[in-house]
Amino acid sequence: MNQAKDPSALQAYNEIKARNLKLNMARGKPAPAQLDLSAAFLTSVDGQNYLSREGVDSRNYGELSGLIEARELMAAMLGLPVEAVVIGGTSSLTVMYDVHSRLLLTAAPGAEKPWFEKTKRKCLCPCPGYDRHFQMTEGLGYELIPIAMKDDGPDMDEVERLVQSDPDILCIWCVPRYSNPTGVTYSEEVCRRLASMKTAAPDFRIFWDDAYSVHHLYPEAEKQGKLPNILELCAEAGHPDRVFCFASTSKITMAGGGIAAFAASPANLEWFRQQQKIQMICCDKVNQLRHAHFFPDFAALQAHMARLAELLRPKFEAFEEIMERELGDIPGVSWTKPLGGYFIGVTLPDGTAARACELAAEAGLKLTPAGNPFPHSQNPHDNFQRIAPSYPELPEIREAAELYALCVRLAIAEATEK
Repeated sequence: MNQAKDPSALQAYNEIKARNLKLNMARGKPAPAQLDLSAAFLTSVDGQNYLSREGVDSRNYGELSGLIEARELMAAMLGLPVEAVVIGGTSSLTVMYDVHSRLLLTAAPGAEKPWFEKTKRKCLCPCPGYDRHFQMTEGLGYELIPIAMKDDGPDMDEVERLVQSDPDILCIWCVPRYSNPTGVTYSEEVCRRLASMKTAAPDFRIFWDDAYSVHHLYPEAEKQGKLPNILELCAEAGHPDRVFCFASTSKITMAGGGIAAFAASPANLEWFRQQQKIQMICCDKVNQLRHAHFFPDFAALQAHMARLAELLRPKFEAFEEIMERELGDIPGVSWTKPLGGYFIGVTLPDGTAARACELAAEAGLKLTPAGNPFPHSQNPHDNFQRIAPSYPELPEIREAAELYALCVRLAIAEATEK
């Protein structure tokens, strides 16, 4: 569509712009209706039921690794044995930052020296990916190396080529299930190759952020992302200490008020605990017990996630429906149709994503900056947009999708005219 030949698009845009909308699809925030489903969670522990199953007083110090019932819950979420899981507070992002910081300061299992003493530190960043992962490692002094994401995970030919030849490559970020922002779930082949690949750095680590382990949008088992036990795969391949696993309930119960899990090999857990016991006496056990009471077993958690999916699924489907109607015939435009998680990835013709984002902002629709899902917030092709449909109400999603589609058409028209 060319504005000069078809001014109706520009006219429609200006009419919407005059309405002074305030729509937001920038971050994957839970909607109030999602949070309301966890209302009873806030009072699931009171002055009468503060003891854990083993008689631990959740109000007091102790149990640095976390209450057993909280560890069991997180182990079930991750599909890992409870012995491999410890609780690390309320935010998995905080635990990731702690682990990266400890790698810099203390030699982890398999390392000859702390990473701070290495002349160079490089991190592989599958992208489009999670911007906060990239910001974290960039802030800690790593060189970020982009790796293309494919339909079944990162480009493993490129990953293997790089890690085998460069000892300065120390780690890789992975969101293996319903990846942020493309919704990809890693295939078993990709998982096995990550676990078994040869690396020039003997202390290479995988940061395995299984943030959306139970965030399925559909009830059918065949539509749900499944992963093998990555700890087992690494152990079988002779690299038991290669992977650090993370998860939290922040988008299950209360955002920022969930429980975070860290899972790893016995040697890695011992290394983690040695640092953790210097950092704190214990995490918030009252919050852990709230979760254990609210989710007495994994089936209760699954039922809760099914209710969350009933709220989220129509929003994803509405966005996809409008994109198909408005942009389905435009060459170079496509979008992911995730089976879970919190995001939709939109691919546009090169050189148009930032402009579409800018047009949307001018008309009252806030989006994630177009470059954010890439290292240093720079997408050299300027052709990708992360969409977060979770927070707005369904009518607002429809309004936002129609406006976004219009902005995409205008951005493509402008690029065509140049």
